[in-house]
Amino acid sequence: MESKEKSKISIIVPCYNEEDTLKLFYPELTKVIDSMKNIEWELIFINDGSKDKTLKMLKELQQSDARVKYVSFSRNFGKEAAMFAGLEKATGDYVAVMDADLQDPPTMLVEMYDILKTGEYDCVGTRRVTRKGEPKFLSFFARLFYKIMRKISDMDIVDGARDFRLMTKQMKDAIVSMKEYNRFSKGIFTWVGFNTKWLEYENITRAAGKTKFSFWKYFKYSIEGITAFSTFPLVIATVIGILFCIIAVILIIVIIVKTLLYGDPATGWPSLMCIVLFVGGVQLFCTGIIGQYIAKSYLEVKKRPVYIVKEEA
Repeated sequence: MESKEKSKISIIVPCYNEEDTLKLFYPELTKVIDSMKNIEWELIFINDGSKDKTLKMLKELQQSDARVKYVSFSRNFGKEAAMFAGLEKATGDYVAVMDADLQDPPTMLVEMYDILKTGEYDCVGTRRVTRKGEPKFLSFFARLFYKIMRKISDMDIVDGARDFRLMTKQMKDAIVSMKEYNRFSKGIFTWVGFNTKWLEYENITRAAGKTKFSFWKYFKYSIEGITAFSTFPLVIATVIGILFCIIAVILIIVIIVKTLLYGDPATGWPSLMCIVLFVGGVQLFCTGIIGQYIAKSYLEVKKRPVYIVKEEA
């Protein structure tokens, strides 16, 4: 006998130039959600300043399917902003975040929901156990990033973790309560706590279109994550500064002793220039680390909105 009270699931789908993938993603998603009975659905597509026909397609979907809602930004604010906007708009008892490129298999939603229904977990996340189809150098740096994050922060960010997850409303509300401008969702998902069950699957290549991420974007994203959830780089800068102060004192003593014993011949300027350049480079490196944290504080203090909505329906 079916319960009269239906659960409501909100699915958030960030979109940036996804006209090629939406025509494949939407049928696959609806096929899965239509098979799950006694559930009310809310599909929230976030148009993150797309320059193709993504917005036009979303409007057509919204007109043909009452479950579909869309939010269109005034420009491209990035995936982090798109996910945050979707979380703010979601009204479901459970909330999912997934990409439109079918690298996040919609079929997994069935198992994720069944796990959450038991009440044992607050979130079901997904992680890739392989990176098949991804450039090897990119995979190497991605794994290195996760290792570094686990070492230098209190966040136990799982290697291969995807943004694709289904969570309870309570956990969603906790994430939304974090209004910070500089957002690193993988860290935020971990920081808020709650019990998470991880489902593993092999990497799936994009169904269509091209990835929006490059090595440089991944690098900037990793810096964002490190500075958002760890102050360890500042410790490194401090230790390096102390180390070079000690070395400088030792060298001063050596030079004084050498001058008193052997005089002061005008030799050694090439090695001196190397030392000056090296120390100058280290100083700039440490200044850059401090600058990153000052820049984050600067952006937070201005209290600019994470995103600006141009239209929604």
